[in-house]
Parts: sequence; C-alpha cells; structure tokens
Amino acid sequence: MDIVIRPAAPEEYETLGEITARAYLQDGLLDFGESDAYLGELKDVAKRAAAAQVLVAVADGALVGGVTFVPSGGPMADIAGPAEAEIRMLAVDREARGRGAGESLVRACVDRARATEGCVRVVLSTQRSMRSAHRIYERMGFVRTPERDWNPLPQLDGITLLTYRLTL
Repeated sequence: MDIVIRPAAPEEYETLGEITARAYLQDGLLDFGESDAYLGELKDVAKRAAAAQVLVAVADGALVGGVTFVPSGGPMADIAGPAEAEIRMLAVDREARGRGAGESLVRACVDRARATEGCVRVVLSTQRSMRSAHRIYERMGFVRTPERDWNPLPQLDGITLLTYRLTL
C-alpha cells in the first residue's frame, strides 16, 4: 500500500473528523460513548487546522487517517512546554490498520518537529489501551515519561493519560 502524508484539505475535514471519531469510539477510548464532549473535539478538524497542522494519510487514493501536529505551544497543546512539539489525535481507519499509515503519520510529525527552529523534543499523550500506538512510538524511539502523566478530567478518577517523549 502506497501511503502519502500531506496537509489536510478543507474539503477533507468532515471525512477526517468521522474517521477520528469512529476510531476512538470503536476502540472504546471515549468513556461516555456518543455523548462524550471530546467526541466533538475529535470531529472538529476545522478548529484543529486553524490552531495547528492537520496531516492526513492517503492510501490508494482514499483518506485513511490523520494526526494533529502542534509545532510549539498554542491552543492545541496539552502537555508541550517550551521547545517541544506535540502530537495529538492520531487515528487510522480500522480497515487500513497494520499497513503503516499510523507510523507514517508519526514520522511526518517528527520530521516537522526537526524542521521547527528551536524544537528539541516531541511529546504526546495516549491512553493505556492504545497498545498498537505505544508499539509505534517505542519502535520510533519515544520513551515513557510517567512523571508527566495526567488526568484530562480531574473530576473523574481513573482517567490517566500516559505520556511519551522523543528527544530530537
């Protein structure tokens, strides 16, 4: 499968939003299902694209996944500090998994981070159950940073996001 990574076009935002939301829902990553407030964030690709870089993976002419790359801080950063880029909302359509789209998207983010002046690290948050994503990150040299793990919903116990970093 030939995979092309490129910036998302506005006419692809809705499709990418659906792929991202469906991936999180199918994998059981949203605690409240269809009513989860984060679902709206996952679907709102236009909002992400206005504040960060949204990349898509296209395989055999079809959009199969995407990721949000936050070059340095800004409203889309969750955990990035000074001189750090952040990877967010990585998702690949279930039918296209296992063929390199996820790794290609992460690699494109790392390449962008290396091209960002002053950037020395790439950071990301992930859920415990995202084991296939963890394997990609670890294979690419990311290391766990348990001291940065955090809870995006402090009012709910038990939701701790794991963090990783890659030093460039």
